[in-house]
Amino acid sequence: MIVDTHTHMVTEDYLAMLRREGGPKYTFRTLPGGGEVIDKDGVPFFTLLPPMWDFDKRISDMDAAGVDMAVISLTSPNAIFADRDLSRRAARLMNDAFAEAQTAYPDRLRWFAALPWTDPAAAVEELARAVAKGASGVIAVATVDGAPLTDPAYAPIWQAIDAAGLPVFLHPSVPPGEAALGLAEYNLSPPIGFVFDTTLAISRMLYDGFFERYPNIRMILAHGGGALPFLIGRLDVCHENIPACRAGTPHLPSEFLDRLYLDGVVFTGGALDLCIETVGVGRMLFGSDYPHNIGDMAGRLRLLDSRKVPHRANAEKLFGL
Repeated sequence: MIVDTHTHMVTEDYLAMLRREGGPKYTFRTLPGGGEVIDKDGVPFFTLLPPMWDFDKRISDMDAAGVDMAVISLTSPNAIFADRDLSRRAARLMNDAFAEAQTAYPDRLRWFAALPWTDPAAAVEELARAVAKGASGVIAVATVDGAPLTDPAYAPIWQAIDAAGLPVFLHPSVPPGEAALGLAEYNLSPPIGFVFDTTLAISRMLYDGFFERYPNIRMILAHGGGALPFLIGRLDVCHENIPACRAGTPHLPSEFLDRLYLDGVVFTGGALDLCIETVGVGRMLFGSDYPHNIGDMAGRLRLLDSRKVPHRANAEKLFGL
């Protein structure tokens, strides 16, 4: 079975909620050539395309690309807002919508639960509700309204995820400090900002002792793990030689690679080869980033298959299919 593990959907109700209540951080504007983009603090990051809320179109495009199943998720800003009530309502709205979609297409769709991370107690409750509705895992955005996922405030959420034994999809957003980084220029958040956000989040976890505290966590890293495959050797060397880098755990970052999966959302054979070298073929998954404007089911599948990666068996085992 060919399973797309990195693929997104929204609903028109979610977008309407974001239009009404997402400002001033999240704003909508019309592009010169037509269509809309969502900005975060003035940095464009989310181009709205009609397939994002058209489930029939999704199934048709999966058929055309030869994809059997998609594990859909809510992309950033997900259900993470400073307004805790908005976070709770957004998570519930989208988890209900995804559960309904799975009911409509039981052989084609699974989903990652969105959680209101800014309200940890509510997040634990929503996790239980989502699992009861059929969630196959959880999506975690790399930073929670600017705070790292390793913040002690989120420990109850991670404990609940760990106890449930659910896969976690680590996905980026526009990283904190976007204005100072100048990410609005050339729309640098999708090509650079996102992979930086993922890289910082997973590096912090590897140094923090996170994977010792949560021994059942299996984490899927978006976009081939960001820069992690390129940097894992440097993380190890710094752990060995810089005391602050090993303050959280005596274990080298590379010792936790067996807890990580990488999706195949990379765009050159060399990048894919480095991903495979880092985690092995048994921890590579197919992902497309559909229906974003760089999403490409057929192309990403073709590249992954060119390396004879057993992504079908990997996904079936991870998700119990």
